Amino acid sequence: HEQPQPPSRAMTDSKVKDMSLAEFGRKELDLAEVEMPGLMNTRAEFGPKKPLQGVRIMGSLHMTIQTAVLIETLYELGADVRWCSCNIFSTQDHAAAAVVAKKTSKVFAWKGETLEEYWWCTVQALTWPDGKGPQMIVDDGGDATLLIHEGVKREKEFKETGKVPDPESTDNDEFKCILRIIADSLKEDPQKWTKMAADCVGVSEETTTGVHRLYEMEKNGSLLFTAINVNDSCTKSKFDNLYGCKHSLPDGIMRATDVMLAGKTAVICGFGDVGKGSARAMQAAGARTIITEIDPICALQAAMEGFQVAKLEDVLSFGDIFITTTGNKGIIMYEHMEKMKNNAIVGNIGHFDNEIDLAGLTKAAGVVRQNIKPQVDRWVKKDGKGIILLAEGRLL
Repeated sequence: HEQPQPPSRAMTDSKVKDMSLAEFGRKELDLAEVEMPGLMNTRAEFGPKKPLQGVRIMGSLHMTIQTAVLIETLYELGADVRWCSCNIFSTQDHAAAAVVAKKTSKVFAWKGETLEEYWWCTVQALTWPDGKGPQMIVDDGGDATLLIHEGVKREKEFKETGKVPDPESTDNDEFKCILRIIADSLKEDPQKWTKMAADCVGVSEETTTGVHRLYEMEKNGSLLFTAINVNDSCTKSKFDNLYGCKHSLPDGIMRATDVMLAGKTAVICGFGDVGKGSARAMQAAGARTIITEIDPICALQAAMEGFQVAKLEDVLSFGDIFITTTGNKGIIMYEHMEKMKNNAIVGNIGHFDNEIDLAGLTKAAGVVRQNIKPQVDRWVKKDGKGIILLAEGRLL
């Protein structure tokens, strides 16, 4: 695919990797529909009435086959849908192609986006051809919500002082992209995000950390529209965070490395719902499973369920697999990775990408990155030992 257009300009057509994958995607969609009776019954019951007729709905949610079933349900209910992924690596390109081919949504997503491409896709999904924004947002991790709120804040500052956001004012690569987008949009429409926020009726938020952010915004009075906490619905938090991660963690590790899990020592950082599912998966695969946890109740739960509970610092020298599950930042730092055994596998299944200190690893003197295959890198330390990092520390 060619380089994205300037980020403030809306595209009417979709942008996906390979439309020849559409037939394959449709076959998998047909299978998935059988596995998702809730959505299919929603279509049957409410489809004829079109309760969402003409409603502009934007989604920032992993562009997978299952998400495609959701997208096409919204379409069947009458919605005008635009979509992007909430993770640079999570798009299933055949799913994106299938949706575009059926013309049920505009899609801006492909597997392996750069950060600049990712945020460009988010802007495209948020911006209809006539310049309007969404009336409803399906968000996962809060990136679409964050961009609108940051845009409103910066537009107000620009109106009052004439100050234009400076991308070089931050060391955070993603926030640089956000400030660049807003600075660009100020040139064309200095009220773009303010008008978009006014039009937006509300957002649904999927993930634990995203929900925490929204509660903080509500508490400090900065939340600009209604938010629905999807994460704390038991059909989300248990089926996704607990059982979903129980399924996807071993799948991700084995797709990436093809190692035998039985007999390995797996260290699971955190014992919330995601940690519980991850620990059970490693245990079921025959791995000796150790839990690290700072919350005393969760730590007690782990102990009562038969897991060894230890400090991360005490297991670095012999752990084979280290998985962060917390949704917090700075869980595994470079000084931890320095002490790991050769070819220890390090990955994250918490939503955000800052649980593992990739910045510290990248900047460390004498560390060499060996790319094994897409989203699998062996980082060789000064002592010649390497660690295998999955998905650059993003959600695997």
